[in-house]
Amino acid sequence: MNIRILVADDFVPWRRFVSSVILPKKPGWHIVCEASDGEEAIKKAEEFRPDMILLDISLPKLNGIDAARQIGKIAPESKILFLSAFDSQEVVEEALNTGASGYVVKLDAASELVEAMEAVFHGKQFVSSRLKGGISAQPENAHATNRLAHDRVLAARSALSQETDFVRCHEVLFYSDDMVLLESVTHFVGAALKFGNAAIVLATKPHRDSLLQRLKAGGADTEGALQQGTYISLDAADTLSTFMINDWPDAGRFSEGFKNLIDSALKAAKAKHPRVVIFGEGVALLWAEGKRKAAMQLEQLGNDLAGTRKVDILCAYPLYLHIKEERHAFEAICAEHSAVHSK
Repeated sequence: MNIRILVADDFVPWRRFVSSVILPKKPGWHIVCEASDGEEAIKKAEEFRPDMILLDISLPKLNGIDAARQIGKIAPESKILFLSAFDSQEVVEEALNTGASGYVVKLDAASELVEAMEAVFHGKQFVSSRLKGGISAQPENAHATNRLAHDRVLAARSALSQETDFVRCHEVLFYSDDMVLLESVTHFVGAALKFGNAAIVLATKPHRDSLLQRLKAGGADTEGALQQGTYISLDAADTLSTFMINDWPDAGRFSEGFKNLIDSALKAAKAKHPRVVIFGEGVALLWAEGKRKAAMQLEQLGNDLAGTRKVDILCAYPLYLHIKEERHAFEAICAEHSAVHSK
């Protein structure tokens, strides 16, 4: 049985994981192309006409649900199998309502993906065992927006992290101005609070003040979150001073300080499987002071944190530091992150 496959997911390590699960078990199955966003998935589907498309929901530019609707029109012969971290009934129903042939929760991919692909290829519908019984026969026909789909991944990451030790969320944003930064961080933090998770913000006072105003404007109960401890806002420079020794991040102090912060935030969070999002400007402050090696050490400590605790980390560097113009410096920073954004 030969199957030509398109894998659409914006997280490169996950695409590699899919390859390692499928190809060794089924020699006749071939990944003919990959896509990292919804718009690219549509173009690749039209160009390659794959037999099957493994489609994530939380995709940049256009979410997987809206992409599936368009793919169904331009490449109806391609069978769509959603492979997503979301296990919410509402999201699953909406995904299947696009005409997709199946839905596998990423948490179950290692044990169910091959079986799901075989079923879908033979014209059957497949839904992860953890979802059976909870999906209605006539799903609602609501429109899933990019923002909704992206928000829900923060609620589902905790389940995914329990099974896959490589799912490290440590992202970096190179931003052109404060408006771009604040928009991104407001969404990052706001989504976490919306779904009962917690947030730690380590930033300059102007950014912390503006972020608080934007979160309030977006409907977040920031006063309640601050009182309950689900939103922790600290000065980046002051926080650096608690673990820097002779202009170098001390691993022990860093670990102990963040352990206390994260434990406190997790205890206050209301989600069933809570996570903590962390936005930090400490690395940018060190870089601006010319302490590049110290900044890279801090990035590596952040990597260790992301690999061992239930956290999602976002770092940010302003473009006026000209990091992107220095190839080796830029590549070194990118190498420490699971995703790179530039706006």
